Amino acid sequence: MYEVIGSKASRAFRVLWMLEELGLDYDHTPAGPRSAEAVAANPSGKIPALRVDGAVVTESIAIMAYLADRHGALTHPAGSLERARQDALTHQILDDVDCSLWMAARHTFVLPEEKRVPEVKETLKWEYEANIARLSEALDGPFLTGEEMTVPDILLVHCLRWAEIAKFPEPGEVLADYRARLEARPAFQKVVAMA
Repeated sequence: MYEVIGSKASRAFRVLWMLEELGLDYDHTPAGPRSAEAVAANPSGKIPALRVDGAVVTESIAIMAYLADRHGALTHPAGSLERARQDALTHQILDDVDCSLWMAARHTFVLPEEKRVPEVKETLKWEYEANIARLSEALDGPFLTGEEMTVPDILLVHCLRWAEIAKFPEPGEVLADYRARLEARPAFQKVVAMA
């Protein structure tokens, strides 16, 4: 049995969605960052965390990679060229999209007010827009890596949702359609409907 620690309004959404896609049983502790539950799982207080077999896995992408590899789903086989492309896309999304969104959040509400530089957000939005256009060109079928949904699909759709909330530029028609298709999936809808 898995336990996901983290509010669905955080990167824990990615993990919850993945578990639903995999059809696995799990418990969900909707804890916020630095809450007692979060600190008990991860001394940094960061979420999400995944409890499994008496151990804790942290960081959403590490959790997703672990689940994909353990259950042989939503991933290509290790050592294959398809897996190399999948991993490259995952890192590209982290470096070029997630990073800009997280930096904007830090300068909006995470950092102490006296450390925030609100002006950086316009540069981050500009960078995001160029990076998301490159990802749109990389779409290679119904999913990022072709005919099968994989980890970077969950990551990118979560980032596109986050970008909309943060009032970042719209992604264009190709990625908007892609996002709508993935958000229509029953597993995604189940997580959205969670309390």
